[in-house]
Amino acid sequence: MSQPRRSDPLPLGGEHGLPFSKGMMARALMAVGVAPQRAYELARRVEDDLAAKGAETADRERLDELAIEILGEVEGTETVRQLRRYQDLRELDLPVIILVGGATGTGKSTVATEVAHRLGITRVTSTDFVRQTMRAFFSREFMPSIHYSSFEAGHGLPEEEQETGDPTLLGFLEQTRNVLVGVNASIERALEEGWSMVLEGIHLVPGMLPRIEGALVIECILHITDTENHRSHFLIRDIVSDERRAGSKYLDHLAEIRRIQTYIAERARKTGVAIVENADVERATGEVMELVVSAAERAREHVA
Repeated sequence: MSQPRRSDPLPLGGEHGLPFSKGMMARALMAVGVAPQRAYELARRVEDDLAAKGAETADRERLDELAIEILGEVEGTETVRQLRRYQDLRELDLPVIILVGGATGTGKSTVATEVAHRLGITRVTSTDFVRQTMRAFFSREFMPSIHYSSFEAGHGLPEEEQETGDPTLLGFLEQTRNVLVGVNASIERALEEGWSMVLEGIHLVPGMLPRIEGALVIECILHITDTENHRSHFLIRDIVSDERRAGSKYLDHLAEIRRIQTYIAERARKTGVAIVENADVERATGEVMELVVSAAERAREHVA
């Protein structure tokens, strides 16, 4: 594999100041947990301050002052501290590959999209998209497992396999092995180009994807412990989705989905992959963001 090019820019800039863009600054502030309205208020204040000075970058001491002025001493000081932690991402000069796994209905796409937005990563894809693409090339007769939902993939197994073990898990694993071929190709392409990417999907089972080199890799799974909370995700989907993604189908297979979730969580514990409880989307997003920042800090310490 060729050496990766310079990675996509992330919200913060070089070590001698913060290159200013109001939108970029607001996004970085939201990334560290500042509410959107207050993030844009501080970003506008910084913009006005720079315009008055005819400057292009925000001096860090002045940023401290403005953050405290707008957010208060406690939140302002913590916000600037977190912004400086995010600077490690930029200074690593590596593509960032974020893998968000988890069972159906655990909020993967919502959290992955929000994380990508906060980090300024424009490439977001799902393993279901990869599976759908593969379905166009491989017939049901040649590769039956990819033509079913993850919790119904056991129907694609030979009859003798359906009668032994757990067909739900066996079918899911067969589908996962096939889909991960395409997923791995997508990751390899991203690394060749030096692209950062957020990838989400049920098929990102801990320990089943080959080791990824040449990037800052953050892997986690989303999990919903409470069955009724999990059920509510599908009820909401039933309300807001069109008929093709009606939640009733998932509710009918909730037991199978929960069984797959248990399996994925067990794999995560065995392989040391972070499990993020998604009882609240904002909190779960914050936990994933913390995983990203902590990984960047460890990588910089290793380089140093």
